[in-house]
Amino acid sequence: MKTIRKIIEIDEELCDGCGQCVPSCAEGAIEIVNGKARVVEDKLCDGLGACMGECPTGALKIVERLADEFDEEAVEEYLAKKEKDIDKNKPVLPCGCPSTNIQTWDVSMEEANKPAPDQSCESTLSHWPVQIRLVPGKAPFLKEADLLVVADCVPLSYPTLHRDFLKGKSVLMGCPKFDDAEEYISKFAEIFENAGIKSVTALSMEVPCCSGLTTIVKKGMDISGKKIPMEEVVVSTKGNILKRKKIV
Repeated sequence: MKTIRKIIEIDEELCDGCGQCVPSCAEGAIEIVNGKARVVEDKLCDGLGACMGECPTGALKIVERLADEFDEEAVEEYLAKKEKDIDKNKPVLPCGCPSTNIQTWDVSMEEANKPAPDQSCESTLSHWPVQIRLVPGKAPFLKEADLLVVADCVPLSYPTLHRDFLKGKSVLMGCPKFDDAEEYISKFAEIFENAGIKSVTALSMEVPCCSGLTTIVKKGMDISGKKIPMEEVVVSTKGNILKRKKIV
């Protein structure tokens, strides 16, 4: 049944497909389709606008229009189906996100094998495991640590990660696009609440969907009620630092 009610509207021209609004929608009503955020179905959107604060371009707004009534049962069924699909390890279909665009560039073998000046080849990794989902929230190596949170494509792009970022830090690694964002938010909330983290560095790639990593960490920090110095670092696909920004 349709009725006049409040619902989320997304401006396609403003939307850059970053995906930060996706994990903030508890009903799962927003997905990235062909590089743009979309409301999956009107009946899944409660119109409360929890997703709006996460949009860096202001593409989301609440409007009042004729739409299907919000259906809590449909939301539960939809979320259950999504979880079931993940459990079955169904292949992820191409979504059109810019991160799926194929790029190549020439790198000669001589250049690839030549070490950078003063580059250390020694590992500075101080613990294991490193995957976010595998690390217990109360792992001893997190106690009063400087925390490095890394999108898992970064080490392949940025060759001196150990020297420039990892040394002296505890590291957690994951993919903000394909992993469970809500699970990660809960994990970080637990870590920030219990571990006495001294600082956080969030290191992600330039592709829009990767920016969700910073959002996930911030949400976990907000839930924990802690205020911890945090820096966001964005790396290009060719390994250059594009941005460094203090968050807290």
